[in-house]
Formats: sequence, C-alpha cells, structure tokens
Amino acid sequence: MFDIGFIEIMIISLVALVVVGPERLPVVARTLGHLLGRARGYVNGIKTDIHNEMRMEELKNLHTSVNETVQSIEDSVRQEVDQIKTMTDVESQVKESVSFSTEANAEIKPETDAPVSSVAPASQKSASNPSEQESNLPEKENK
Repeated sequence: MFDIGFIEIMIISLVALVVVGPERLPVVARTLGHLLGRARGYVNGIKTDIHNEMRMEELKNLHTSVNETVQSIEDSVRQEVDQIKTMTDVESQVKESVSFSTEANAEIKPETDAPVSSVAPASQKSASNPSEQESNLPEKENK
C-alpha cells in the first residue's frame, strides 16, 4: 500500500506516544487497527462488486450470443421442415396424378388393345394394300 519502512514506523510510533500519551496509546492503536481493517474490508468489497459486475456483463454477453445462435438454428430448422413439407406435398400430388393417370390408362387400355386398322383414321382404312397400311403407321409401331 504505502512504502513505509521500519524506521518510519518507529518515528511515527514515538510521535504518537508523545502526542497521545502512554495511557491512551493502546486504545488509539486498537481504534486505528479497527479502522484500517474496516477500510480494507470496504476496499475488498468494492473490488468484489466490480469483479462480479464484470462477470455479470460477460454472462449477459454470453447469454445474448447463445440466444442469437439458438434463434439462427431454430430458423434454419424451420426452413428445413418447411422444405420437407413442400417436398412431401409435391410428392403426394405426384402420386395422386400418377394414380389418376393409371386409372385413366386402365379405362383407355381396352381401346388400345384393339387392332390398328380399327383405330386408324379413315384415310388409312381406305388403303387396300396391307403394305401401304404399314407405311402409314407411325415409326414406333414399325419398329
């Protein structure tokens, strides 16, 4: 605290003995000791309060950063869930359209099993040659 050596303490003690007197010197010394102890306690309390406030600020900053991180993670998870919901909606729509087209194909299928000549347009029915009928068919049927 103060840079006081042994010689300086002895000089202060002799001056105090002369000024205060030998009868009241122990009471004054005890009171000074008590006041110094209270001053040290007060200073230590202030140091502790400052240290606690600094830690509280650090904890508040940490709490804020954790909340921001949690919020960003929550947002990304919600986006992923929304994407998954969208994908499942699209998939269910595709399944519905496939089942609808399968039902429609099942209704149309007996007509496609009929011979080509009955399905062919009137211009092809008029052809007398079977080779002409084959040349008029689309390429997929020729192969």
